[in-house]
Amino acid sequence: MDAVSPLLIAKALDGLHARYQATAENIANANTPSYRPINVTFEARLKAAALQGTDAIAAVAPRTELAPAGITGAMRLDLEVATASQTAMRYAALLDILGREMAISRAVVRGGN
Repeated sequence: MDAVSPLLIAKALDGLHARYQATAENIANANTPSYRPINVTFEARLKAAALQGTDAIAAVAPRTELAPAGITGAMRLDLEVATASQTAMRYAALLDILGREMAISRAVVRGGN
């Protein structure tokens, strides 16, 4: 496995974890008056960093943003649940890819056995 792939996967997992936590907080506070939903972004910065190398990838961190002040009470619970589901599926897919990469590496070290 090259040096970039596991670092990209690790950073993507970090971003998805942060998004899942923010989504859980949004769902928990869905009926809280004046609650401002949280959004987590990282994909565009991670994609740009992937073209620049490992140092740029290592510097990427998920960005947490509050919804604008006028958006309070406009959160849709169904969209938050869909975001949670999508985030969980992406997280599981990345773990699967990482597991397959590790299995390939183990096979190489063992000489194909």
